[in-house]
Amino acid sequence: MSPTQTAEDRWIRFRAARDAALAETHGWLSLTSFHWLPDQPADVGEVPGLWSAAGDTASVTARPSDGLTDLSTGHLVDGTITAALDDEDSLMWVAYGGPDGHRVVVELARRAGRYAVRTRDAEAPTLAGFSGTPVFDYRPDLVLEGRFEPFPEPRPERISTSHPDVPGTQTSVGDVVFTLPGDPREHRLRASQDGTGALAITFHDATNGTSTASWRKVTLRRPRPDGSVVLDLNRTINYPSAFTPYGTCPRPVAGNIVDAPIEGGEKRPLP
Repeated sequence: MSPTQTAEDRWIRFRAARDAALAETHGWLSLTSFHWLPDQPADVGEVPGLWSAAGDTASVTARPSDGLTDLSTGHLVDGTITAALDDEDSLMWVAYGGPDGHRVVVELARRAGRYAVRTRDAEAPTLAGFSGTPVFDYRPDLVLEGRFEPFPEPRPERISTSHPDVPGTQTSVGDVVFTLPGDPREHRLRASQDGTGALAITFHDATNGTSTASWRKVTLRRPRPDGSVVLDLNRTINYPSAFTPYGTCPRPVAGNIVDAPIEGGEKRPLP
């Protein structure tokens, strides 16, 4: 890292990487449909083949003339192929369309014990029209010192998601406590934690529905040994559901609400 590189410089690089990830050919902005799989083989939207799910297994049956390519082998599907996923897992399973037969990737997903498919189209209007996510200007005063107060044991908490038919669970590991600039009140938000020790907070604030999406997320590096954390609200981001109606993104746990505006990070995406 250059000794002259500022926190704002690092944020600019973060923003560039974030928008590049969103603009990936078959990334979140390419989603064009979501379909639950039926119990018996049947058509699913515009996707070639006959699709179904039974128990822990999903199946698709197609002929070579359907132009459906198995992404694990690179061969056209001729007959029936199956896949089994754990709950919350996804698989980029087959593809079709376009000169190379890979314009549309079909993602198999398992949510709340049910199988669904989502199409990811490299020519999706949402992707084609993307020119970057609107953001608030960088604010040094929104890089906050806070503290992490761990729970004695992790707490699985039921949550809703952006899809009305998909319930979810957050495993909360503790509270992140902080104050906002010019506001002496302590705010307390529950956080989850990944395998590296990094914390993630999904929350509402007073900008939701006006300048920002209905909820957002911010991640923090693992707490220091004394429990202190750095909460950089300039790095608050949207979930995919802010860009597309085909996400199954987790909503905040009950009570993860900041009753003040957090004018940092990503704004509501443009239409």
